[in-house]
Amino acid sequence: MSRSIRAATLLVIILLLSRRGFAQTITGTVKDSAGKAVPYASINLKTSDSNRIIGYAVADLRGTYSLQIPAKSPLIGLVIEATSIGYKTESRPVADVHLAYDFTLSVSANQLRSVEIKSSRPILRTHGDTLGYKVSEFASAQDMVIGDVLKKLPGITVGTDGTISYNNKPISSLYINGDNLLDDKYNIATTTIPHSVVEQVQVIQGDQPIKVLQNKVYSEDVALNLQIKKGAKMQMVGQESVAAGLPGNYDVDLNAMMFKDNYKAINYGKGNNTGYDLQQELVAHNLTNYEQLIDNAMPAALLSLGTVNNPALSRSRYLFNQSGLLNLNNLVKIHNDVQLRLNAWYFHDNQKQDFSQQSAIYLPGDTIRYTETQHNRFQPDNLHTQFTLNINRGKYYLNDALVLDNNRSAYHSSLNTGAAAVNQVFQDNQLSFSNEFNAIRSVKSNLIIQGYSYISHSAEPENRTISPNYEPAIFNDSISYAQLIQRVNVPTWYTTNYISLKIPSGLITQSYKTGFSVQSQTLTSDLTVAQVNDKLTAASDSSRNRLNWTRTKIYAEADYDLPGKILQANLSLPVSLQQINYSDRLYTLDKQSSRLYFNPLFRVKYLVGTENYLNLFYNYRHEMGTIEDLYQGYILKDYRTLYANSADLVEKQDQRASAGFSYRKSLIILFASLNISYDHLAANKIASEILTNNLQQQVMLPYSNATDSWTVSSTVSKYVFPLKTTISAGLQWQSTRSVQLQNAQLLPFNTITETGSLGADTKISEYVVFDYKATLIQTASHSVVEASANHLDQLQQQASLEYNPLTNLQFKLSGEHYFTRQEGNPDLKYFFADASAKFKVSKWKTNFELSAVNFLNVKTYRAFYLSANTFTANESALPGRIVLLKMIFNL
Repeated sequence: MSRSIRAATLLVIILLLSRRGFAQTITGTVKDSAGKAVPYASINLKTSDSNRIIGYAVADLRGTYSLQIPAKSPLIGLVIEATSIGYKTESRPVADVHLAYDFTLSVSANQLRSVEIKSSRPILRTHGDTLGYKVSEFASAQDMVIGDVLKKLPGITVGTDGTISYNNKPISSLYINGDNLLDDKYNIATTTIPHSVVEQVQVIQGDQPIKVLQNKVYSEDVALNLQIKKGAKMQMVGQESVAAGLPGNYDVDLNAMMFKDNYKAINYGKGNNTGYDLQQELVAHNLTNYEQLIDNAMPAALLSLGTVNNPALSRSRYLFNQSGLLNLNNLVKIHNDVQLRLNAWYFHDNQKQDFSQQSAIYLPGDTIRYTETQHNRFQPDNLHTQFTLNINRGKYYLNDALVLDNNRSAYHSSLNTGAAAVNQVFQDNQLSFSNEFNAIRSVKSNLIIQGYSYISHSAEPENRTISPNYEPAIFNDSISYAQLIQRVNVPTWYTTNYISLKIPSGLITQSYKTGFSVQSQTLTSDLTVAQVNDKLTAASDSSRNRLNWTRTKIYAEADYDLPGKILQANLSLPVSLQQINYSDRLYTLDKQSSRLYFNPLFRVKYLVGTENYLNLFYNYRHEMGTIEDLYQGYILKDYRTLYANSADLVEKQDQRASAGFSYRKSLIILFASLNISYDHLAANKIASEILTNNLQQQVMLPYSNATDSWTVSSTVSKYVFPLKTTISAGLQWQSTRSVQLQNAQLLPFNTITETGSLGADTKISEYVVFDYKATLIQTASHSVVEASANHLDQLQQQASLEYNPLTNLQFKLSGEHYFTRQEGNPDLKYFFADASAKFKVSKWKTNFELSAVNFLNVKTYRAFYLSANTFTANESALPGRIVLLKMIFNL
């Protein structure tokens, strides 16, 4: 680690000392007389004597530009000018290259006559770091929303949960005409906005939405922007649908959208019992990164009904639901740079799940087996509200977000383990709020000052009962009883606050930050037995917890950013002094721990061509355990898992390194990427499991161990013009070495997963569209355990055929094939087929669609799962055939 730090520090020193050898940069913005950005304006740097152009740049979507002065060029006698079609040219003398040169262009009276160039070949439009796809060139007649088209764009992939990636890198945001309406919950947009109102999908590399930090702070984020058509910006947009069918199914989608410059809204109400999970639209795709940024993760639920492996199918294939969602997202500009935003939703569902499961844990000389059958009902009621004030100016930035959440869930389960038949009832009620304040200001001396404050509180009372008379030999001295009750709650207060100073220069921006954070938690739990006479008794002497926890951290950080055009880099040097106090009077526990941590991070992006670049990343991070690693009283996490811990903190050291190459050739629409990453996680404790045929117990023991993981992945995507086809392929290899301690035996494992995918989306003719995707996954787990079931092969294939003989008549046939092979078990083969016919009544602006989902009526699905030395076979009930008649109309 010390060598890496010295090398990184030496690189920064070399860059600082060689500053005179680098070209300096002029930055600024280009706006019109109304204060709106003028994208793609040309910026020319000229000599005042000869009027010779010595530098050139193009403004981005937000009207900002960065122009490099060629090395060894004179810094006096220069003139900078801004030009754009339809505007008068403006110029200014360059007095100081460190100042920002902002332009306000007025409309020219002489407009150029528009020229339309027609071509049957899709093209990608590139402007600096921005790449544009024209939606109409990739959409087909049966695509409904913009999410349908995104799946077809070369270089862009959409995961099963809606995660969008560009050239194998997940995006950070999705903007609508440059505005952030949804943060990272962009499934709301991709599943609702009709593709017909979107002119372009734009990819913004190195996205930095905070204007005062643009061209000063390194950013590796990739964002998408949906450019709305001018006609759609002037009116309300809506695509409504109502459907009914057999056996007793319904699907309703009523929405109203507006995409004006000063007001944007996506408001809708949806409901269905067809298996479409509306909660998928509310996924926060960057939640993990955000929690790491604020150094606080919301405590996860400690209790459950048991381990359930969801089928490896599209969720709509197996979900029994009756869901409804009211979703309101509104953004108002009260000034060009001042926005107010409301994001609020209420979600309700009534889900059912029927499954049976057999698990085998292979140990040297022994095999532990579990069998269970569950009939579950799940009723969530989730209310979310967020108010956001955003001011984003060239010299000043402010963002304040207040978030309120109230999530209430009720679970009911009828469980049969072969040895016992019991009922479970689980209540989980979460209430939380948070407020995040961030202010950044550029002062006259070109310094940038930032103040940040975050505060949150959460509580999640959990209550689960198991009845009647579950395992009395373990929980009640072999005496029959009525009910087993487990209660847990971890109320949490957290705050982090800091101030920072940024010092931009022609080459490097220096940042210095100092602050503090405090986390205060109390974990209370009780495992009690309700006797047949209604008397409550403790399940044992060690079945309660009253654990108090306080973590205080004082931190300082130095950051050095090189936001160049060819070479971009960031070196982060954070130091923190952390003190943790924890106590539990029930176990005479009262301890304190203080640590000084240094967690360096280094990132580099090097442009090796006009469109190609290399990425390097290294991070060394110390991590302390949480309150959930310390409770000494037993908690029954599910009906067969009993956990407790030791009194000492878990300490981890995590080293991560990665390298990647991104290739793009826009002219021939070719994208490729190659990435390799390594993760070494060392810990001073290990979870020791005692496994029997009816219960799993776990305690933490002081034993040093490590997990090593290597991942190599590659993707390629190419549009083949003669075939009018987008072809995509991907390969991934992952190796993970870990250690488990089970029944006093130390078991090392090496799990290797190999994944390959191939897909094609083609317009065979004007009337026929075909797409196909296949994914092969091979999992192998090797261990000293000879009897281990250690190899699993899975093949998933998806295909669809669209036939559009008339502009008002369309047909579609699609299918999914699943194949699983595991040695010692029969092969699993499943085929699902769907069909639809759509007829448009142009006079009414209405479409009628008759669809049959799973028309082969597959009612059960069996799957295999392999993890280390655990093999699981699961069989789930499926809804079967659904036939719907839907009416779709536009506002």
